[in-house]
Amino acid sequence: MNLQLFIPELTLAIFAIAVILLDLFVQRKGVLAGVSVAGLVISAGFTLTMWGSEPQTIFNNMLAVDSFALFFKLLFTGIAILVILASVDYASKLTNLQGEYYALVLLSVLGMMLMAAATELISIYVALGLTSLSLCALVGFLKDSKSSEAALKYFLLSAMVSAVLLFGMALVFGVTGETQLSKIAQVIQAMPLTNITDNPALVLGVVLLIVGFGFKIAAVPFHMWVPDVYEGAPTPITAYLSVGSKAAGFAVILRIFSSAFGLPEWLSLNWGMLFAVLAAISMTLGNVVALPQTNIKRMLGYSSIAQAGYLMVGLATVGILPTADVLGQSAILFFLASYTVTNLGAFIAIIAISNKTNSDLIQDFSGMIRRAPGLALALTLCLVSLIGMPPAAGFMAKFYIFSAGVHSGLLWLVIIAVLNSVISAYYYLRVVKVMWFGEPTSTEKVFSSGALRFSLFITSIGVLLLGILPGLVMKLTEAASKMLAFLP
Repeated sequence: MNLQLFIPELTLAIFAIAVILLDLFVQRKGVLAGVSVAGLVISAGFTLTMWGSEPQTIFNNMLAVDSFALFFKLLFTGIAILVILASVDYASKLTNLQGEYYALVLLSVLGMMLMAAATELISIYVALGLTSLSLCALVGFLKDSKSSEAALKYFLLSAMVSAVLLFGMALVFGVTGETQLSKIAQVIQAMPLTNITDNPALVLGVVLLIVGFGFKIAAVPFHMWVPDVYEGAPTPITAYLSVGSKAAGFAVILRIFSSAFGLPEWLSLNWGMLFAVLAAISMTLGNVVALPQTNIKRMLGYSSIAQAGYLMVGLATVGILPTADVLGQSAILFFLASYTVTNLGAFIAIIAISNKTNSDLIQDFSGMIRRAPGLALALTLCLVSLIGMPPAAGFMAKFYIFSAGVHSGLLWLVIIAVLNSVISAYYYLRVVKVMWFGEPTSTEKVFSSGALRFSLFITSIGVLLLGILPGLVMKLTEAASKMLAFLP
């Protein structure tokens, strides 16, 4: 066993403990944010040194160290750095809990990194538990009625879905006698199965896995937690949930379904079509219910459900395309990278505005272009990107993933997705209209910390670069996707 390959995860665990211990001794709590960011940067640095090396496994083949896992590790550390920088103003109000706040963020990143790297069902389940418990605690950090209700709802639903997921894993283990993904694939391919009715237990196990991970990615009908949790959680954690949890869920789904259930063809076609149906329902319900929302966090909550629908177009493509094609997989990874900078940028701007107005209502964003032109411009750019309009990142992300859908014969699904993008323009542009043409409720300027402005600048540049010069990131996503080629 080569522990050097586990250094990114060990670094996060060490810094999480260090932040808690430092909290006991330092008076200037702002140091804790710096230490947390330093830990994430060091972890990302170790991850970068592994890029391009031959794929390996550690801990008795429980974790993979390949380009796919490394891509998501870099994505998760980047998300956490931006969230911590955007949290500085918020965390300063937590006089006695800043150490716990930053430590929980680091531990949740550790769990997400393990989820992306896990190649065995038990390790996947343990990593999922670490991530979920950390996020539950973060959701309830405000300790008011809304935050406590959101945390309780998220915890109870997570526990229920965790049981469903474990039952699905047990069924797969019962049928195959294996928990290792590659060995599960070998056993299934050796079975004399020709259609979906030959082994109902295996099919039920696959369906239950989709249910369990559908909760993580906020897909309909497993989305019931999203609006209340997004509204009740601290806004930085809402931002973190919207991109981090979703990316981790898609990482696990891609790993499991590509590695374990890619063959035989009848199996992949069936789960591919199931994801196609879920995609159509998710994007439609998410966009339609977002239309009447007056709270911007709830609106973006339903928007995230719709975005999960767009992403599942790629999952459907993965199941239906020929096994040698990685177009759908790389499209999902590029979409996740674009969605990360876009949604984080939107939420960071909302954090700054809401801290000043003490409100998440869209009407209170009225005339914000006069009070905070930089914040209003950045939020406008991110909302335009969420619609999928050029030159923002969202346009290239949707173009890439819709092209994969057309290539795999899912033209009907792509048409539904395009129509839903048109619907979404109404509620995104409504916010833009309020900010640009509404009368300001106050003449007082909106100020924010340098750390928050820096994180907003980074996300805004990311939105523009991924929209105008997407080539480099596309090459990285294609390299990462090749690690998930279907097993022979």
